[in-house]
Amino acid sequence: MNVAIQVIPHDKQRYETVGDWYFQQGWPGEPDLTIKVSDLGDWRYNMLVAVHELVEALLCKNRGITQAEVDKFDRAFEAARKAGNEDEPGDDPKAPYRREHFFATNVEALLSAELNVDWAKYEKAVTAL
Repeated sequence: MNVAIQVIPHDKQRYETVGDWYFQQGWPGEPDLTIKVSDLGDWRYNMLVAVHELVEALLCKNRGITQAEVDKFDRAFEAARKAGNEDEPGDDPKAPYRREHFFATNVEALLSAELNVDWAKYEKAVTAL
């Protein structure tokens, strides 16, 4: 499997999210898995999001949770989001990938400690977008 990670302007995401992943069936040499991360202004923050997305995508693939299921849930969650709600769609008990999201968050948190990232400041940067 080929994996491509791209840091992009936040307004270029497919929908309202700081990290996105999707699988592609493409030409030889084209990525099988693409991860797009909104630029948070700190390479460590960007890579924490990317690692989260990578772990989540691999676990979903392994467990048969499709990108279409994740996208459908995320888009519906964002459409119904109430003002002031900063929850992540994957935290919702109804998310089809909740277990995968939580595991990815744990990996992300462990890596943040090794990168000397203040988790509270990092979360603030993520929710500010």
